[in-house]
Amino acid sequence: MVVACASVADSTTLALVAAANQTGGNVVCIVRGDEERKASKNVLGVSASKVHFIVGEAKDLLLDQYDAADFVLIDCTLVNHEEIFRAVQHRNQNGKVVIGYNAFRCKGSWRLCGSKTQLLPIGEGLLVTRSRANFTTSPKYGPEMRKNRSHWVKRVDKCTGEEHVYRIRFQPGRVIQA
Repeated sequence: MVVACASVADSTTLALVAAANQTGGNVVCIVRGDEERKASKNVLGVSASKVHFIVGEAKDLLLDQYDAADFVLIDCTLVNHEEIFRAVQHRNQNGKVVIGYNAFRCKGSWRLCGSKTQLLPIGEGLLVTRSRANFTTSPKYGPEMRKNRSHWVKRVDKCTGEEHVYRIRFQPGRVIQA
């Protein structure tokens, strides 16, 4: 799992650390400079030991060194987040999940990220894209995937204020004839 941060790593990176613990994955955080790296380590505290920090340009690193990452999280407050999003999205077609967070702050530029991108109203907005997998490696996400329709439903718990997002699939239903 790779996260490209605009400034300092935050709770989003902590969420990836928790997911990596569950899945046995690794977390790589790309920051612009050494000051951001030091500040990120201070913010994350003891969890910083589970994150591999890389200093550099996010687009170049994601396309060259981390091309095989199966999950990429991009901060939409980055100056060139549209370029990074499109480049990562179209570079490797292995079923990669690309998510942009803080999407409401980018003022509509998410429409340029591609037709398969969905904007979800969670927090500051999430751009969710899953690139198409190879049919030979994953028949579940191959051409048959287009036959199943689905949509996202957002509900807010009135007591706690928590946002819940559900994906509802429409399966081809059986027709009961009388």
